[in-house]
Amino acid sequence: MATAINTSTTDLVTRFPNFVTLDARTGYTGFIVKKENLVEVATAVRDEFGFDLLTAATAVDYIAENKMEMVYHAYKTTGGAGLIFKVQVERVDPIELPSLINIWPGVDFQEREAWDLYGIKFTGHPDLRRILMWEGFEGHPLRKDWKEPFFEEETKPFKSRWPDGQHTFAENKNPFRDNLNFPKDFDPEKYVVTGEDDLYMSLDRDSRKDEAGNMKTDHIVVNMGPHHPSTHGVLRVAVQLDGETIIGLKPVMGYLHRNHDKIGERNTYLQIIPYTDRLDYFNSMSNNFGYVTTVEKLMKIPVAERAEYIRVIMAELTRVQNHLIFIGMLMNDLGAMYTPSLYAFEERELILDIFEAISGARMMCNYFRFGGVVRDIPDDVLQKLKDLVFERLPAKTDEMERFLNENEVLVARLKGIHVLNADDAIKYSVTGPVLRAAGVPYDLRRADPYSIYDRFDFDVAVRHNGDMMDNYLIRFDEIRQSLRILEQALKQIPGGPINSQKPAYQVRVPAGEAYGRVESPKGELGFYIISNGKPNPYRYHVRPASFVNLTAVESMCIGSKIADFVALLAMLDIVMGELDR
Repeated sequence: MATAINTSTTDLVTRFPNFVTLDARTGYTGFIVKKENLVEVATAVRDEFGFDLLTAATAVDYIAENKMEMVYHAYKTTGGAGLIFKVQVERVDPIELPSLINIWPGVDFQEREAWDLYGIKFTGHPDLRRILMWEGFEGHPLRKDWKEPFFEEETKPFKSRWPDGQHTFAENKNPFRDNLNFPKDFDPEKYVVTGEDDLYMSLDRDSRKDEAGNMKTDHIVVNMGPHHPSTHGVLRVAVQLDGETIIGLKPVMGYLHRNHDKIGERNTYLQIIPYTDRLDYFNSMSNNFGYVTTVEKLMKIPVAERAEYIRVIMAELTRVQNHLIFIGMLMNDLGAMYTPSLYAFEERELILDIFEAISGARMMCNYFRFGGVVRDIPDDVLQKLKDLVFERLPAKTDEMERFLNENEVLVARLKGIHVLNADDAIKYSVTGPVLRAAGVPYDLRRADPYSIYDRFDFDVAVRHNGDMMDNYLIRFDEIRQSLRILEQALKQIPGGPINSQKPAYQVRVPAGEAYGRVESPKGELGFYIISNGKPNPYRYHVRPASFVNLTAVESMCIGSKIADFVALLAMLDIVMGELDR
């Protein structure tokens, strides 16, 4: 299914000879498009060349060259390699680029993120507000010339902390004990949140009007969250209602935002690995996988054969426990308190026992390394793992299905309640189980294989109704396919070293760019990294499945009843650590 990248390169340059050029920088790929022709080229990329899925839109600040750049990664849902196109503008405010939201609506939140953190204004975007920082925040914190209030150094390790260790906490330098600068003349006693008006105006603009001549009624705005278990973390959702019907919906996020990208650009390549654990904290092994795969692309190094199998085993165990918890917590959201979720957590705990035995940690595993993994699987743990995969997990999956799938309350709440159809899922850049439940058999392990997934016999789980029932059942389908992969990997795993490289505190990463992506349990988890040859990445960006998938939440919910909102949100299986970063 893979497509040679140079085929697309030749065609695109030939198609637009006057305003598309190859990116000739050493270590870079893709095309440079003139700003004035960005919409025209993007339309052709989608309609003529068939790249219907735009997964990532990433901003980069080349301050030394006085340029800002947007990098777009587009793919075909039929599979194959991607197409990268970029647009560059002078780094002079106001920095303006045309929005691509009318071509790929899935760029909505990603363009808002680029505006929030880089100050790039996207003309034509209908709702360009801050998305991760608070409304009164001053500046754009991912710009290379932005410094936090008690800035120490540009990159780690800081001299104050290593080797002498004479550090002080930045918060102690502030009378409010906070590493934060307020805008000029800011008075917290008199501050009025102006962003709320923009939020509610965006709801009003997007709401449906009653034109049927019925009795005029007022619309009600209900705020769900941010502190509510049904929003799966500190997420706030402003819902506009006509009676009990949702007519407008806007998620408000950023309560957990800690600028993960900026932390990554300060850290060395090795120091970043434990930070990836803390993104989707249910799935640290998958997070490690995506990050080290990207750095290995830049380093052009092989991975030890045994380590490849261990990585796949860890990633598929991660998928199994994630989907079991999804099923248990969905029951929780629907009102079946405790019992189903405790059944699911019991199996998760057994899988975490394996993670703890091989990595030393249950949740923040910090296990993958460039070229392999940090330590081998002990023999006794390997036997426990085989017992789990061949005996217990298949039986417990059957048991969960037997208890739940024909429960009349469950079926009544899920069956026939629309989530997304195939066209809308692709349009909004949705990936993972929600896309496959809409009838699109797009799974990176098959569509654009990485690691050694091309060695295993398994099917891409797909269902075709696009309702909540299919979104629920597809998790069982994926658990069974993961168990198939695990059985084959455990039978085939070879002996030998677990890393192709010698242990090193610093790794040498050649200059260039790379985008690596894996099929995490929630969808496509991507990392875009630019190296300038120094010990720290010049640009480090996470493309999280939770964040991008949430772009579709308004489309999913409009026309549904407020009683179904909690279950519809649960279908996206978001984790706020990954969403907010």
